[in-house]
Amino acid sequence: MAANRVPPGRLRRRLTVAFVLVAGVSAGSLAGGSYLLLRQARLDASVQQAAADARYQLVLAGQFRPLTEQRRAELLRSFEGSGRHVLLAADGDVQASNASFAPLPGPALRATVAAGELGYERSAPSARPRLLLVGGRIPGSDGELYVVTSEEDLHRGLDQLRTALLAGWGLVVLVAAAVGHGLARRTLEPVGRASRAARAVAEGLLATRLPVHGRDEFSDWAASFNGMAEALEAKIEALSRAQARERRFTADVAHELRTPVTALVAAASLLREHTDRLPGDARRVAELLVADVIRLRRLVEDLMEISRLDAGQEPLAPRPVDPLALLDALVAARGWRDRVTVAGTATPVRTDPRRLERVLANLVGNAVEHGGGEVRATVVRDAGRVLVDVADRGPGIAPEHLPRLFDRFYKVDPARSGPGSGLGLAIAQENTRLLGGHLTVHSAPGVGTRFRLALPVSGPPDATPAPADAAAAPTTHAGPDDAAAAPARHAGPADRQEAP
Repeated sequence: MAANRVPPGRLRRRLTVAFVLVAGVSAGSLAGGSYLLLRQARLDASVQQAAADARYQLVLAGQFRPLTEQRRAELLRSFEGSGRHVLLAADGDVQASNASFAPLPGPALRATVAAGELGYERSAPSARPRLLLVGGRIPGSDGELYVVTSEEDLHRGLDQLRTALLAGWGLVVLVAAAVGHGLARRTLEPVGRASRAARAVAEGLLATRLPVHGRDEFSDWAASFNGMAEALEAKIEALSRAQARERRFTADVAHELRTPVTALVAAASLLREHTDRLPGDARRVAELLVADVIRLRRLVEDLMEISRLDAGQEPLAPRPVDPLALLDALVAARGWRDRVTVAGTATPVRTDPRRLERVLANLVGNAVEHGGGEVRATVVRDAGRVLVDVADRGPGIAPEHLPRLFDRFYKVDPARSGPGSGLGLAIAQENTRLLGGHLTVHSAPGVGTRFRLALPVSGPPDATPAPADAAAAPTTHAGPDDAAAAPARHAGPADRQEAP
């Protein structure tokens, strides 16, 4: 098979997302941890440097004792002139060397300094500029000196570092997404090929095989799939050959029996005309013989019809037909007026009347034979279809028989004692398919059975035109006394029990 691109699926997306999550969380944790550690180290270094500078400035401030008003002013001018911003707290008054750098020390810091220790505090994160205030008591004096240090450059550098780490994390996530998508695609490509191969086999392409490369798990999988496909292809071919042999056998048997059965039917017809002249015992034997010959003829003609259907030699002659009128005429011709109620609306459809009559005769005949009471046949239109329902109130059919109801030669009665051939419903199903319709059954034991025939109003798709004489041939309805003359015109009424 050609290795086409695998369309995106949930598993590939999940693998890609998982890969991105792992890479993103790992890179984010590493970047975040690194930033926090570096930030804390830079802040600690800033405090240590400011504390060392503050100790030196406190020693210098001791030279301005006693702290008179004049000495205080000189101290502030001296520090400001040397590039140091300081606060001087003495006698309950706090003076700043520069009004732009004059944060008031907090109570905690004032308490620490009052206790004779060196303390520090930072301005609020929202304050601008960001300042570090380190203070202590001036040696030999009650005055307090607070050195103000700007940390704007430090925080600017930390912000740049954070931005760079975020950008790097985003890049890592994008690269992880691309790499994860590529790996997921490469990893799941064999799965995609296997899915396409499985669909191809399901569609009937039994020659489909998977390429085998390497010795990994996917290669073993592909080899196992190829072995399964080869075994399935061999079994399907064997079944096809067996089915073809069965069909040829059926056609040959029907063809070979046709001539002798025709002679038997002629002899049986002659014998039936003289049964009144025979003694009682001989008359009974003659009647049984005639009935069996008629049944044999029906079986042969059913076999021939199913053979023609298998060979595709049954052309259609579609023309406008009213299923309600056809159903009513069929019931009247068969003498079922007292058993069958026909209702519905006249809805012309384009179909083959001969095949439609074949299906309807089988369905109604089955209902009459096994319905055990009144049979109701209705015709309604549903969108672009015509629905024909044939329902009875008979004993119903067990659920285990319903899946095989339309199989050939299948009988619900295991003794196969019914008079039908077991092909009636199979023929009805094949004719329904030719007409482009659907035949379904619903049944419940003790409630009854309903067959539904759904036909398209516009006619069967891709209908093969029939010869002119076949298209012009009128549709006739066999009466109840025509069983010997034309038994093949309808399915046997017992076919529900034999070919469900």
